[in-house]
Amino acid sequence: MKVIKDITKIFPKHLFWDIDYSKLSIKRDKDIIIPRALYTTTKDTFANDIAVLERLYSKQKILSCLKNTKEHVSNKTCVMVAKRYNVTSFYRYAV
Repeated sequence: MKVIKDITKIFPKHLFWDIDYSKLSIKRDKDIIIPRALYTTTKDTFANDIAVLERLYSKQKILSCLKNTKEHVSNKTCVMVAKRYNVTSFYRYAV
């Protein structure tokens, strides 16, 4: 994993509207960064959005964070991630 100190150059500020995101740590704050990086993803932007995360985190970390997050990640996003990694679909909200 490449060492990145400043995520302000990677992710849009609006994803971290309630946090001073210049103080976020890639390592320490993965449980915030991963779901928020995918919060606004769509079918059209997903490939790019997930590629950014994959440069920072392993597939296992991405899956684990999304499966356990309390952030508002859509079921559609969870399904897209599951398909990308060839794992059983999982949902953030009951279907």
